[in-house]
Amino acid sequence: MKQFLLVLALVPVLCLLTVESRAAMRVDIINPGQAVINLALATPLKEGQKEATGMGRELQKMVEQNLSFLPFMRLTDPKAVLGGTLLPGHEPPALDFRRFQLAGSDIVVTTFWPDGDSGTRPVQIRAFETNTGGRLFGKEYLKVAKRDLPEVADRFCADLLEALTGNGAFFRSTLAFIKKTGKLSANVWLVKPTGRDLRQITKMQGEAMSPAWSPDGRFVVFSHIDPKSHALGVWDSSSRKVQRIRFPGNVVIGPAFTPDNKVAVALSNGKYPVIFLLNHVFQKERILEQSNSINVSPTFDSTGTKMAFTSSRLGGPQIFLKDLTSGRITRVSQNGSYNTEANLSPDGTLVVYSRMTDYGHRIFVQDMLTGLERQVSFGPGSDEQPAFCADSYFIAFSSTRGGGRGIYLTTRHGGDAKRVPTGDGPASFPRWGMPAAAK
Repeated sequence: MKQFLLVLALVPVLCLLTVESRAAMRVDIINPGQAVINLALATPLKEGQKEATGMGRELQKMVEQNLSFLPFMRLTDPKAVLGGTLLPGHEPPALDFRRFQLAGSDIVVTTFWPDGDSGTRPVQIRAFETNTGGRLFGKEYLKVAKRDLPEVADRFCADLLEALTGNGAFFRSTLAFIKKTGKLSANVWLVKPTGRDLRQITKMQGEAMSPAWSPDGRFVVFSHIDPKSHALGVWDSSSRKVQRIRFPGNVVIGPAFTPDNKVAVALSNGKYPVIFLLNHVFQKERILEQSNSINVSPTFDSTGTKMAFTSSRLGGPQIFLKDLTSGRITRVSQNGSYNTEANLSPDGTLVVYSRMTDYGHRIFVQDMLTGLERQVSFGPGSDEQPAFCADSYFIAFSSTRGGGRGIYLTTRHGGDAKRVPTGDGPASFPRWGMPAAAK
């Protein structure tokens, strides 16, 4: 609502095995009524086919925690597996798929530490279909030390998600968000959507709002207000430094990146805000949208040909979509008198936004192909500032449902929201990005 009113790189460490075969199992996360996949984790093994109780057990726990964030994934209770999950081997013919089938598992994952699971060692992880015995994929990560386990867990889960859905962006992503510590004191933080790798990236006097990642993963831009001025904040991940870029006499509202790494931002000099495109050195290049009304919160699809934004041109704030090739503007939100904080899915088919209702703000998704609108959050509290992941499936938003304001995850279809651990203090304005090291 404020918008309207105003890595760790393991590339040298990890090596991927060639995918020997890929089973046909896929999960349709785009259409509603998605199936649930039941997955079992076999007990991790080390040399001699013995249980890996060191790093093996830690990695297994991290993978399990990661997969709990997938709403279409159900983990098999080890107690439900007759004969147990400790197998005499990590690949066929030593795998007993039958016991996992009887437990209702569609997939079984095996983990093998050929040189032991202490110190710095390689680890192999494989996923199999229990029905056919076909391998979904197999990966080996070399020179894995204890400090590398979180990144190995994320990479494996991203590969598994990609094998099942065609897109592993969730586990490759990092959320930029705002954490408030006092009056006119708020800074930009980063965190994995699973709550891992939480860190503060700006330490500035004043209040940051509306962060956004660049497509190349190098920059995070944000609006910044200090006691003297409004500015565009730019954090550079390569230098770890922040610069403030002022537009004298202008209020800076809701910046966002275009697919070609330029920034769009609403600037207001006391009249109606105008959405400008900035060039690569953050100077005004041209106007993207201007009218005798408030126009803010630009957001783009992955092609850069569509822009969703919030405008008061019909009275109260509503959501609109502009075809940047033809200039044609279409009204998106057809219901409610107060819709703000538009965010366009990367695939260009959905727009998510926040609506003021009698019960607080709620999150809605408009399908631009079918014309259907779906409410995807139901409180309690107030739900605002939604944003799509690069997979056009997961949605992050801020909410007061837990008492203080926090960040939650849902999907394009709705469902139970899951809170992202962000530590103490109010957290808001979540925005997805993929740091360069994660690509």
